[in-house]
Amino acid sequence: MPRDGTRSSVNALAPFMKPAIRDFAIPSAVLVLATAVIGATNADLEISSRLFVDGAWPVGDRQPWRALYLLDRLPAILLGVCGLGAVVIGGFSRTRRSWIRPGLFLVLLLALGPGLIVNSVLKEYWGRPRPRQVVQFGGDQEFRHPWQMGIPHKGRSFPSGHASAAFSLGAPFFLLRRRNPRAAVCWLLAGLFFGALMSAARITQGGHFLSDTLWAWGVVHLTAVLLYYLLRLDR
Repeated sequence: MPRDGTRSSVNALAPFMKPAIRDFAIPSAVLVLATAVIGATNADLEISSRLFVDGAWPVGDRQPWRALYLLDRLPAILLGVCGLGAVVIGGFSRTRRSWIRPGLFLVLLLALGPGLIVNSVLKEYWGRPRPRQVVQFGGDQEFRHPWQMGIPHKGRSFPSGHASAAFSLGAPFFLLRRRNPRAAVCWLLAGLFFGALMSAARITQGGHFLSDTLWAWGVVHLTAVLLYYLLRLDR
């Protein structure tokens, strides 16, 4: 009887154990849970309030935060250029045809994640005010949580464009996860580390709240997962 019950439990969980479902479900759960915690603890305002001193954001003007802001999207663009180069080489060389789909993955991730979804759609139309725009920090707009839409084109805080580009540097994880898991994990950790640094820079500068950077990671990661399966890189 226990053996049958165990088998039934495994069968019930089988759909959720499939790689594709797991790859979407885990980061989605992290996003929802972390957003709930940030909202319940008021972490967005609490963290930013500690960085707002005498009507300014002095920490953000220091190094390395200033340098990171100026670095902007350059590393992500370079990764996208590498992807484009792989597509071109694969198109002209029969022995390099296998480079086309990985190259397309890098190009499309940059164009769709940080490009279209983050900067062209969400930042433009979600309307969440930046920290320096809200009344708590000397601005004239009402603070909004990430799930509260504001006035389109008037607030461009959600999500963070800089952070989304930085998190996209973890993209090679998806290209290497089946062939070289160790190298894949290194790329993933490097992308998360660089994204966290860029997130800290934008938070210290009053440009974004903590939840803006969290969702920058979420959008990029879920876009990468979608492209990974659409381009059949899992095969």
